[in-house]
Amino acid sequence: MIKTQVQIPDDLFRRAKAVAAEREWSFAEVVRRGLEYITAVNPSGRTPGSEWKLPPPEDLGCFLAPEEQWTELSHDQP
Repeated sequence: MIKTQVQIPDDLFRRAKAVAAEREWSFAEVVRRGLEYITAVNPSGRTPGSEWKLPPPEDLGCFLAPEEQWTELSHDQP
C-alpha cells in the first residue's frame, strides 16, 4: 500500500470526516472508496466523446412582430 499526502478543501474534509463517523470508517477508508468509485466511473484508456457542436440554423421564415416589440413580447406571460 502507498502512503501519500493530498490537500483537501476544508468543507470537503469536514464532510468526508462526517461520512467516516456515520459509517464508523476511518477517513482513509472514505478516501479509498471515493477513489475506487471515481476510477470505476471513469476508467483509464477510454477516449473522450466527440465535442458537442451547435446544430446548423434553420430558416423559420419572416418575423411576425416588428423588432421594437421583441423585448415586450419576450416578457409576456401566457
